Amino acid sequence: VQLVESGGGSVQAGGSLRLSCIVSGYSHRPACVGWYRQIEGKDREGVAYIGVDEIPTYTDSVQGRFTISEDNAGHTLYLQMNSLKPEDTAMYYCAADGQWVRCASGFWSGTYAYWGQGTQVTVS
Repeated sequence: VQLVESGGGSVQAGGSLRLSCIVSGYSHRPACVGWYRQIEGKDREGVAYIGVDEIPTYTDSVQGRFTISEDNAGHTLYLQMNSLKPEDTAMYYCAADGQWVRCASGFWSGTYAYWGQGTQVTVS
């Protein structure tokens, strides 16, 4: 299983970016997919995830500004980020897990099985 992120970059506060994550190695959509971020010197933080019920869940700090989505085949995951703030500056990672029972618990504990290498987002 391989996850590859893209779409990061530098943007001014109030701007938007869309991150993409190509998921390969699954014959079907993985049970759980999500986005995380890590600010330098701090712990990794769960941003949003989609489980088998296909209902997005967000951490409070991005609710109403970020939107997680995926293509119909479940092979590309997106994170649309609007109204960006300097505190959104971080390395963003996508992650996936094949066990549906882990979608929520695994997301909040940051223990999904597969991870990408990350893409940097800088908001000034």
